[in-house]
Amino acid sequence: MSILNKQKVLKKYDQACDCPITSAIDIIGGKWKPVIIWLLLPGAKRFGELHKTIPGIALKVLSRQLKELEADGIITRKAYAEVPPRVEYSLTAKGQSLHDVMELLAGWSRENIMVAVG
Repeated sequence: MSILNKQKVLKKYDQACDCPITSAIDIIGGKWKPVIIWLLLPGAKRFGELHKTIPGIALKVLSRQLKELEADGIITRKAYAEVPPRVEYSLTAKGQSLHDVMELLAGWSRENIMVAVG
């Protein structure tokens, strides 16, 4: 690699906003989004199921997080024409591609955080 190319590579990540991890965290980071993704890894869930499974999340917050994940192409929302209305959320292919990342984070947590606490 030439000196000019090395300078370009080094310069590319001068600021945090240029880092690819920052871009990923903007989409899947926060208090609730990783939890929602984790819960949807095994399969589709209804809004009420998600709400019951995530203690402490407000309905409005859950709704907003789901809308953001849907807008970013991580989840899909399927509404059924039934009475009462039924809506299911599931991961898209893009969302499913986070499976290995989520498993790695869960493993790291089990080894480095949960062990220390328990």
